[in-house]
Amino acid sequence: MAERSTAAVDVADNSGDEPLAAETAQATADGVDTQDGRAADGTMPEKDGERRNPAPAAAPELHSGHKLARRYRLEECVTRLDGFSSWRAMDEKLRRAVGVHLLPADHARARAVLAAARSSALLGDPRFVQVLDAVEENDLVYVVHEWLPDATELTAVLAAGPMEPHEAYQLVSQVSQAMAAAHREGLAHLRLTPSAILRTSTGQYRIRGLAVNAALRGITSETPQRSDTEAIGALLYASLTQRWPYENDAYGLTGLPKGVGLIAPDQVRAGVHRGLGELAMRALANDGATASRQEPACTTPEELSKAVAAMPRIRPPEPTFTAPPEYQHTTYQQGSYGRPQAPGMPTTQVSAVPPPPPLQSRTGRVLKWGVAALLIAALGLGSWQLADTLLNRSNQGSTSGSQTSREKAEDTQEKPAPGPLAIANAREYSVDDRDQDPGGVKNTYDGDSSTYWRTKSYRDGPDLKTDYKAGVGIVYDLGAEHEVSSASIALRFAGDHTTTTLYAVDSLDPSGKISAMPKIATAKTTNSSFNLTAEKPVTTRYVLLWITAMPWAPTDTYSGEGYKQAITDVKFTG
Repeated sequence: MAERSTAAVDVADNSGDEPLAAETAQATADGVDTQDGRAADGTMPEKDGERRNPAPAAAPELHSGHKLARRYRLEECVTRLDGFSSWRAMDEKLRRAVGVHLLPADHARARAVLAAARSSALLGDPRFVQVLDAVEENDLVYVVHEWLPDATELTAVLAAGPMEPHEAYQLVSQVSQAMAAAHREGLAHLRLTPSAILRTSTGQYRIRGLAVNAALRGITSETPQRSDTEAIGALLYASLTQRWPYENDAYGLTGLPKGVGLIAPDQVRAGVHRGLGELAMRALANDGATASRQEPACTTPEELSKAVAAMPRIRPPEPTFTAPPEYQHTTYQQGSYGRPQAPGMPTTQVSAVPPPPPLQSRTGRVLKWGVAALLIAALGLGSWQLADTLLNRSNQGSTSGSQTSREKAEDTQEKPAPGPLAIANAREYSVDDRDQDPGGVKNTYDGDSSTYWRTKSYRDGPDLKTDYKAGVGIVYDLGAEHEVSSASIALRFAGDHTTTTLYAVDSLDPSGKISAMPKIATAKTTNSSFNLTAEKPVTTRYVLLWITAMPWAPTDTYSGEGYKQAITDVKFTG
């Protein structure tokens, strides 16, 4: 697909650029890299295929409390450099925090920033921090974007230490797939640094500053795909080693020793996952493969995402449980036993008391014979009661049968009627790691029919092609084990046809094949709502809702026309 050129992205070629230079920078709260109060890339040498245009004007002198469009109230300036400023603001109309980039309308980059912001907003991919508004007004140009207060910058994550292999695998998988989708639409980032990557509380990674961060600095590239691929390789390298893969220190990370060049991650830190380490080298070493394995270099995000998908999937580590402390036996603090000896006191030797002699006297012999007689009497009485029970059992047969029937009927009447089951948590499930809408999962059980979780749009349907996409679904956590007997599902699109199956699974991230999971119920419908009822209730805590067929639907805000579906409400009964 030919890549479309924007004012923020100069897409001309996909080969020929040099390795990415190290960027000594500190990440701010808005994802803008600064160094000594000015743009970090202002002091960096230009690379082949990458250009930086000079910026003249100073940032607009605004203050906290200033309102834009009578709606966005500026609260805190987080960056002021290179002729523009970045703010944390409050959207007073929707009562939510937002981020705002501001620069004068006569700034040399103002038109490029507007074009980049509008192109990024058209992408509408939830894996990127969304651009909400891009306006020129009153001699100002401002770009409004999402603000994620509960997300953590990758800079802070790496400051705590190298990441586990599963976390690093999720990072490179999600970021490479997102950037591959952006490049298919002709959009590049060109500023993929640890401060541009956010990890949400659900473990999803989101990228901020697509096209806009580069436009704010006047950065363009003749080979944007290679620049972004190399940047993803640097992020993976840093996540595995907690070292920046260049000689200069950057983003709170120590650089590599000077004069040795790029060395493999497993030579920097012991215990690095071999497959991920080789993948980082393939993305960074654009002149060819590593010396250990003659694999081709990855020069585009698409190639990198395919290389990640070809790796064996890395499972999360098993949870570790701390062994309880050894039980300390207690003793009675009686006399001098168990008490510490006072200093200066003589040590007393306690002699062992011999056991008492057996009963040898006349009284002892009488006592022994008395006990023996009692035991014989007890055995005789027990035998007589056992015989009486066996003789009367046959007479009680009919009475016992009727009593058992009454007890069963009472048990049946005492069994509670099915009721609604509360959903404690949920997570999107994908067998091929190609996510649909992870952030919208909570909308399926929030009680609001106007919100929903949506799938992507597919060309083939209504049955999904198993060789490309076996299905899409969500795993629900009911908080504890329950008998699940039915489910009520409300859909956004009606038509021919939607096929849904419920499975009992073992966790929010189930293992094994779909065909091996216990099936609860399945249904096929052309309506916008339907019920699934199990032939027999199934006891489980986690339920997978799996969609394998979707109807044709027209173009909407998020995707074009095609075979797709959206879920607005899910309720379980048991």
